[in-house]
Amino acid sequence: MNVDRFTPEISYVTTPRVACDGASDIAPALGHPRVYLQIDEKGFVDCGYCDKRFILKGGPADEGATKA
Repeated sequence: MNVDRFTPEISYVTTPRVACDGASDIAPALGHPRVYLQIDEKGFVDCGYCDKRFILKGGPADEGATKA
């Protein structure tokens, strides 16, 4: 899969409360202040600083989850 540098990162998480500081494995010093985010009934939340999307595994926004 080809992803350009302008595509926001997506992270699948197992808890509805997440923290984001914008750091990555490549450039941790280029992050932003740490913020704590809460995933709501939509099943995802986007960071207001870096646009990283956190998707709750098995939640409504998880396209890989099986629908019952």
